[in-house]
Amino acid sequence: MKHFIYFSLLLGLCSCARSEKKQTLSEVLATGKWIDLTYDFSQATIYWPNNPTGFKLNTQFNGITSGGFFYASNEFCAPEHGGTHLDAPIHFAKGKWSTEQIPLEQLNGTAILVDISAKSKINPDYQISITDVEAWEKSNGTIPRGSFLLFRTGWGKFYPDKSKYLGTAIKGDAAIPHLHFPGIDPILSEWLVKNRKIKAVGIDTPSIDYGQSKEFKTHQILCGENILGFENLANLQELPETGIYIIALPMKIKNGTGGPLRIIAWVGNTEK
Repeated sequence: MKHFIYFSLLLGLCSCARSEKKQTLSEVLATGKWIDLTYDFSQATIYWPNNPTGFKLNTQFNGITSGGFFYASNEFCAPEHGGTHLDAPIHFAKGKWSTEQIPLEQLNGTAILVDISAKSKINPDYQISITDVEAWEKSNGTIPRGSFLLFRTGWGKFYPDKSKYLGTAIKGDAAIPHLHFPGIDPILSEWLVKNRKIKAVGIDTPSIDYGQSKEFKTHQILCGENILGFENLANLQELPETGIYIIALPMKIKNGTGGPLRIIAWVGNTEK
């Protein structure tokens, strides 16, 4: 039987399955590893195809100053939604949290991973269903209250190839009908709201709604309940189904509808 190590960042203490002795936070972290779930931001960063701008990095200074020492500084410009980023609830729900209003408690916590990559490989327009989550729970138990719910579709292997990742290399409004990638079925979103208390959903595609969505119902449903969305996640293939701890810190933009996100996962070692 495998035992996962769980820890509390707030208390800095952990009860380890292999020992009754409590450990400090640094001792616990040393028993596992950190996994970066974030793509870097560059000219290759993927944004919605009709977004008029992308990520820009301009050099302000790079070289030897008049004082004789080296100095480098850049300026950047980017839309809120693109690359690995947060969807704040206000993105699709009036009056809900903007980026800077999200409590810190909502930006860290335990996570579980549901892998539907076998299904999305067959159908790029696959919508993750209640059945998929129930199958996970049959093997792992009910999703713990306050969890992050991560979905691995396998689409990360295509990033940053826009034609494969988005389903089209066309730019502008003409691209929208040609978008093809998996997402979360609105029916599942409603079920989660009614039956499971989660903090956020995350996915390795451009959107929590599938590419052919017209009304973005999943966004509307989850944002309406102040449930966060994390899109374009990286390296989900490195995560187990359970035993994950997430820290997801977006750029703190006042009145923001989202923003660039640095999200990392801690995974504890296992033993039989």
